[in-house]
Amino acid sequence: MSDIRIATAEDQILLDKEAKYCSYGDTVHYIEPPRIFSRCEGSYVWDTEDQAYLDLQMWYSAVNFGYANPRLNNALKQQIDTLPQIASQYLHKGKIELSEMIAVDAKNKFGLDGRVHFNVGGSQSIEDSLKVVRNATNGKSLMFAFEGGYHGRTLGASSITSSYRYRRRYGHFGERAQFIPFPYHFRGPKGMTKEEYGSHCVQQFARLFETEYNGVWDPKVGSSEYAAFYVEPIQGTGGYVIPPMNFYRELKHVLDQHGILMVSDEIQMGFYRTGKLWSIEHFDVQPDVIVFGKALTNGLNPLGGIWAREELINPKIFPPGSTHSTFASNPLGTAVGLEMFKMTNEVDYGAMVMAKGKFFLEGLQDLQKRFPIIGDVDGLGLALRCEICAPDGFTPDKATLDYMVEEGMKGDMLVDGQKLGLILDVGGYYKNVITLAPSLEISYPEIELGLKLLEQLLVRATHR
Repeated sequence: MSDIRIATAEDQILLDKEAKYCSYGDTVHYIEPPRIFSRCEGSYVWDTEDQAYLDLQMWYSAVNFGYANPRLNNALKQQIDTLPQIASQYLHKGKIELSEMIAVDAKNKFGLDGRVHFNVGGSQSIEDSLKVVRNATNGKSLMFAFEGGYHGRTLGASSITSSYRYRRRYGHFGERAQFIPFPYHFRGPKGMTKEEYGSHCVQQFARLFETEYNGVWDPKVGSSEYAAFYVEPIQGTGGYVIPPMNFYRELKHVLDQHGILMVSDEIQMGFYRTGKLWSIEHFDVQPDVIVFGKALTNGLNPLGGIWAREELINPKIFPPGSTHSTFASNPLGTAVGLEMFKMTNEVDYGAMVMAKGKFFLEGLQDLQKRFPIIGDVDGLGLALRCEICAPDGFTPDKATLDYMVEEGMKGDMLVDGQKLGLILDVGGYYKNVITLAPSLEISYPEIELGLKLLEQLLVRATHR
């Protein structure tokens, strides 16, 4: 095991400049000194010393299709040479065709007509969805959201994100959320199956509407004070928590009964991360709004957006000028998004992701049998979780996971004579969960390599 890594002289010059000139408001240094990277390809990134790291988090799932994906990169290059820019009040082919692809897909899957509205990223698209929701519900600004949920850090998005630390210094800006327990079975009441716990959580939520004294429902006029329920079908920053399959179907029934919209936040789990285009597809419900971002352009361009039911977003109810961004639906982003859809439609992409995810999950389950500090593993497609605990297999152990992350970034692990580092992401309510989001293009040998590297980190953690 190596000592703490020291930055090179060249890197230290850059780090000194960063300390003086860069805002820390958008920066979190998980390790010291921070790594400075110089190139990337496939499932790997290389630092300035040309040390390779296998990346199992892929820019928080923004690079679903691998770093420097040749096909998607070429789509961007070709667009640069034809129509790289155009003001958003004018039309271009990419915007129209990408909107059509998303809307037709939603019609085929959910039986609903709808329209697509673009913006420059996930949080901004959440803001647009809040406008759509408020407009369609006569200005209601109260929302339901989940404990453990994350929807972004702009003012409106942070209002419906469960972490108070994102709001503490800024107050509230219109929206407010009531946070509802998520069916986190591993940390739920004992003695219930996963499905029973899902039903229990829905029943507890439904109690809010039993009488007017529960505070959210006026039975005399049949109106709720709340406009929508914002859901991540699979919790992202909350630790890739996967709910029981009956949960959303039962929840949507309660929402429909009380005129409350369901907004599915697919920013982290969309674009085949879970083996389907949208993770909500696994749960047999019809969302009213879908919010997307990140992997739409494989991280090459900040483009996101929303799909909403026709009744919520048609030009009569949501007219021109309702919201706007200079760079929304830009030609570079829509060109990559179109190519991504073409690429994933040429094969059964979902089946491929599910098969790889099953293989990876089986490897994690084998590690769980051999290392008591792994309290829980789970996965859906290539959204996988590994919860690090004390030796009792339950008590959260953030310190051990922090140690593992730091060790992985040393770049000193050996597998078949190759020296490698491992990039992991940390999530969960207690920051003790490895949230695994590898490239969807990852090979089976690379999955095996990732499991071997994880095993080495677990050995170091249990013998330190």
